[in-house]
Amino acid sequence: MYDGGKIITGIIIGLALLTFPIWYNLGAAPKPPDIKLPVKEKQCVQPKAYMRTKHMQVLDLWRDSVVRVAQRSYVAFNGVKYDMSLQNTCMSADCHAKKTEFCDQCHNYTGVVPYCWDCHIEPKEKPKEKPKEKH
Repeated sequence: MYDGGKIITGIIIGLALLTFPIWYNLGAAPKPPDIKLPVKEKQCVQPKAYMRTKHMQVLDLWRDSVVRVAQRSYVAFNGVKYDMSLQNTCMSADCHAKKTEFCDQCHNYTGVVPYCWDCHIEPKEKPKEKPKEKH
């Protein structure tokens, strides 16, 4: 084995190149956006951790209940009754009214393209009002 040094060097370089993406990005992963409840609200329809991971299942359940069974009321874990409506409950003025702050922020982070807006009307955010000039 006259070329043992070259082989070992080649293996080390190969392993370094192969594992480069892993050790280069250690600890550098972007943090998920921190979505806070609106000021007027104390609780969402489910706890925050549940909604973070399972909100699409909740919305699918709501869709199926409303469209297929004609059931429009949802009783949350804490006994509060909600109208099953993406636009009138979740995205109402009291809750997640700004799509860019809630939906888009997380969906962009996770690389998900939801199909909600294929059927629903995308909420229009009110433009920021400019301060009135005094004459």
